[in-house]
Amino acid sequence: MRVDVAKLRGKIVERGMTQEKLAHEIDMDKSTFSRKMKSEALEFSIGDMHRIASILSLSKEEAGEIFLS
Repeated sequence: MRVDVAKLRGKIVERGMTQEKLAHEIDMDKSTFSRKMKSEALEFSIGDMHRIASILSLSKEEAGEIFLS
């Protein structure tokens, strides 16, 4: 699955968070999170996606647009 990183970044900012804070909230090393945001080779797990959607209060539509693009 390909993540729409631009939309995810937008939602992170919209919710007043940083990538570092979100990484901490989902219990992921900030450098790992950063690599997943930059690289198509590394992907977020389904669990990561659910935690991110929950923390950012994404609607089902928003989550689908970001994680199922």
